[in-house]
Amino acid sequence: MSKRKKWGLISLGVIVVLVAGGLLGASLYFYNMTVASGKKSFVGTEKPLRKSDRLYAQKKWYRDVKKEQWTENAAGTHLKQVADYIPADKTTKRTVVLVHGFGSNKEAMGGYVALFHQLGYNTLIPDTRGQGESQGKVISYGYYESRDYLKWVKQVIAKQGPQSQIVLFGVSMGGATTMMTSGLKTPTQLKAYIEDCGYTDAQAEISYQAKQMYNLPYWPLVPLTSAVAKAKAGFHFKDANALAAVKKNHKPMLFIHGGADTFVPTRMVYQVYRADAGPKELLVVKGAQHAAALSHNPELYEKTVTAFLAKYMK
Repeated sequence: MSKRKKWGLISLGVIVVLVAGGLLGASLYFYNMTVASGKKSFVGTEKPLRKSDRLYAQKKWYRDVKKEQWTENAAGTHLKQVADYIPADKTTKRTVVLVHGFGSNKEAMGGYVALFHQLGYNTLIPDTRGQGESQGKVISYGYYESRDYLKWVKQVIAKQGPQSQIVLFGVSMGGATTMMTSGLKTPTQLKAYIEDCGYTDAQAEISYQAKQMYNLPYWPLVPLTSAVAKAKAGFHFKDANALAAVKKNHKPMLFIHGGADTFVPTRMVYQVYRADAGPKELLVVKGAQHAAALSHNPELYEKTVTAFLAKYMK
């Protein structure tokens, strides 16, 4: 082999190593941004409560109301999960379990909690694993969380008895988690689901955000980061699949989405709605951005939720 060819091969090898190292470094960074729990720079923090907020009264009520604390271990682990529980004003077996979104916590759910409390439901509001007060180092986009929330549902039944009637309600990643739970084997006491602005699957959402936020194509960063997630956290992005889950669902589900949602694009709600195999209803709130359907049009939101629950909760 000539010296020139030898150095050419060495140079090519160096370039391959540098490129591979750069991609690995980028995928590890993207993993920390998307999967590792902790504060996310691209997730808006909960804003201070202001009287100009259309849901000011509801959020203030939730902040000030007396709460019980419930705990549960995350599915398959000893990670302690923490939840607020607020009993209805009148004794009832009807309970809503609420699921918050990515990079958030139970305190962000005040408007929704107040809505269901007003409708006469007990409310259970957990911090999802790795967020808020709950332990954990991984956010799995609903893959593990759906199993955690199934445990919360079973705890409600254990405490309130076999006559319990439970609704699972989630927003954003919580909406996707709600849909993924519907694809599991669930107790008969879990009567219905309400999902608000959930995505079809984690791979589709992360690919969309990579393009929107960083102008990055799907290949190679998303597959590499998914491989890192599998190695470090035990799941691929494609495993967190709400679209596949609702195909197995045969219980009632209300799908809600903002018509101006550009974070989880509105088109995704039509995909999961069409795929769902159970009784279903769809509300797209015109002009509402991501996770803002309730504040954008509270009257329509409450009316739709009330009518849906009246059909399936006795």
